[in-house]
This record gives sequence, C-alpha cells and structure tokens, in this order.
Amino acid sequence: MTQGVYTMMVKGLLQVLVLVVLAPLCLVGQTEWKPSRTPDGQPDLQGLWTNETITPFERPSHLAGKAFLTEEEAAELEQRTAERRAEGDSNPRPGVVGSYNRIWFDSGTQVLSTRQTSLVVDPPDGRVPVRPEAEAKRDFNFARNADSYEYMSVWDRCLSRGIPGSMFPAGYNNAYQILQVPGYVVILYEMIHDARIIPLDTRPHIAPNIRQWMGDTRGRWEDDTLVVETRNFHDRGWIASSGAGGRIKGIPTSDALYVVERFTRVDEDTIQYEVTIEDPNVYTRPWTVAMPLTRDPDYQIFEYACHEGNRAVTNVLAGGRAQEKTASRKQ
Repeated sequence: MTQGVYTMMVKGLLQVLVLVVLAPLCLVGQTEWKPSRTPDGQPDLQGLWTNETITPFERPSHLAGKAFLTEEEAAELEQRTAERRAEGDSNPRPGVVGSYNRIWFDSGTQVLSTRQTSLVVDPPDGRVPVRPEAEAKRDFNFARNADSYEYMSVWDRCLSRGIPGSMFPAGYNNAYQILQVPGYVVILYEMIHDARIIPLDTRPHIAPNIRQWMGDTRGRWEDDTLVVETRNFHDRGWIASSGAGGRIKGIPTSDALYVVERFTRVDEDTIQYEVTIEDPNVYTRPWTVAMPLTRDPDYQIFEYACHEGNRAVTNVLAGGRAQEKTASRKQ
C-alpha cells in the first residue's frame, strides 16, 4: 500500500468518525419546537395576537392556480399597495367623511408571512363555494341598506361579527387577547369587544332550540392543538362583515352553520389558526381559512364602545328618507 493511499484511508475514517459523533448533536438542535405549559398543563396560547394583512380573503382571478407568492412577488405587491394608499390619501374621493387618510386604519402593510395568495386555502382555488341563492340574499340586503336597520350590517349595528367572522382581518382593531384558566380558554376580540368563553370539559351542547349570535362552543386539546367546535347559530348573522371579505361580506349564515377552529402555537411568536366552515344552506361544500396570528406584547387594546355616539344607523336611515323625498319632488 502506498503512503498516499494509506493517508486517504485514514482521512476517510476520521470523516466517518466525525459524522458519527456530531450527528446526534445536530439532531438535538433540530428537535420540534414545543410550547410552554400553563400551571394546569395546557399548551400556553396566552398573549396578545394580531392578524392584520393585505393578503386578500379570496384568491384574485389573475392568480388562479397560484397558491403562494415568491419573495419578489410579495415585495412587489406590498410596494404597489403602499403607493396606491399614498395616492388615495393625496386624492380623497368626494363625499367621503371621516376617513380622509390612512391614519385612521390599521389594516396592515404586508402579506401573510406564509406568502399564501388568499386566506381561503380550501377549496384549492382559494374561492368560497357560495350558493347563488346566498349571493342573491346578500345583494338584496345591500340594495335595501337605507330602507331599514334589518338589512344593515350586523357590524354597523354593533351586534356581533360572529364566529368565525370575529377572527377575520378587518380595516382596524385586528387584535386578540387569549387567556387561559383551568377548564377554559377565553378570547377577547378587540373589534366589537366580544369576550368568548370556551369550556374545555365534556358538558353537552345547549338544547337545539336555543340559537345564538356566537353559537355554542366546546373546546378540547388534540396534542398541542386547541380544537374548538361551535354550533347552535341562528340565521341572522353574516359570515363576514368587513370590506376586507370582498364578495363574502354580507353572505348570510343559517341555523345549519357548523364551525371547527384549530389553534396551534408553532413558535414563540406564532399561532397557526385554521377554521373550517360548513353550512349546506349557504355553501356547496365545506371551506377552510388558514393564517398565522403574530404575537405583539406591546399592543394595547382599548375599549371598542361601538354604540357610544354611534350615529351610523340613524344617519344611514335618515339619508335614505332624504333621498326618497328628493326623488318624490322630481316626479
């Protein structure tokens, strides 16, 4: 055996030994992240979380077939959005009162960290499978918005954004405070200040004849994921009440609505939120929204006193009557 061959064999053996010794150490650094625990052993979801984003609710038609943006595409979209908003601030639309620039909004400046092209992830095309009759009811209500309060948005009326609508991003107040006590998880929604108490025991749901805006909720843990099932809704809500919902704003709910949410803390600053909506009276099949919630410990939630000084309902209806008078004079 030549000296050169011997040297190569020794180096090869040393490399193998290094790999054998270091491989376990490398694997230790790659172990799956685990959330801390509350005193009673629950995965800790507590904190202040936000989900403001410019990612659209449904996938735009020009992105058909594209589930995710590249880094370059995401940066370009964020730049275009910033430029459009700056242009809107410089040239406000005539007749717009109370929102003359973006200082009053907090709808985010970035796409979701996942770079998904829509909040809707199932069906795969990123579009909500709405029945035509549900869209017709939405359009009927919008056309009569100034006729009576019963046609107006449940948000404008300060009632409730419902479940899961309260988790969908809006133009502002996109914060959620999660608290945990033995046997319960509590979510405080900044928008319309709903406080949702989720029991984690095995108590049965309330009687089927009792129907509520927020439904009747039960939670359970599946490994480190909080699974929340909600039923017992009435048929007076909307699935989405913000303009950020696009064509889904105003789509009604029925008493067959059934919602399953999943909250999984995937790292120190992120909860992965997923919700599947089933309502055979409104949709042709179940559909799913998914998005990260981002921890923001410095965020401050202030009271959303919706009805204190809220003139929206009165003013909208008064404006409708004024339009009717003007029209009658012209006849």
